[in-house]
Amino acid sequence: MEQPELHWYALKVFFNKVFEMEALVDGMGLESFIPVRKVQLKGNEHFRAARQLSVPDDRFTGNPYVQEGPVIYRREPVVNSLFFVRAPGERIPEIENAVHGRGFVYKMTDHERPAVIPDREMGIFKLVCTSGAEGLEFFSEEDMTRYRKGDRVRVLEGPLKGAEGYIRRIRKDRRLLVAIEGFIAVATTFIPPQFLEKVKD
Repeated sequence: MEQPELHWYALKVFFNKVFEMEALVDGMGLESFIPVRKVQLKGNEHFRAARQLSVPDDRFTGNPYVQEGPVIYRREPVVNSLFFVRAPGERIPEIENAVHGRGFVYKMTDHERPAVIPDREMGIFKLVCTSGAEGLEFFSEEDMTRYRKGDRVRVLEGPLKGAEGYIRRIRKDRRLLVAIEGFIAVATTFIPPQFLEKVKD
């Protein structure tokens, strides 16, 4: 039996409930992604999170914590209302019904078809977000228009190896900007020119 084709879609989530949406989508057997910053917890915050992780509460839907060995982090969305899901197109009505009143799937400008995010674009964005690189800065689509577009490049070395984006001057510094067009972009710190190669659009 032929497997359905999967695509990435973006959702607007109301009331800052992206982690509840994550739990809902996970229960539907679908992949999701939330761009987050991870903040290491210490002291009382660490112990409270550890208790929460060790004794799940049925009333607690959506988990902002992640544990890596003995260290616990709190995930903080970089955009409180933005959520991504990967699903077959035919399941979009099911997703829309499930999130009704809590969010909606972004549509194309014709307001009918869901806006599909190319796998490659999403893959590069996820690579940067989850690379562990320090100094990442996130921008809305509106913010991005303030910065001059430069050369398209690929990173050759380091934790961002394989990422592609545009070099843009942001606050007097040349930085790599990786975008999901129409939704969000992430800018890295300065990357030495010898770690970059130009690529064609």
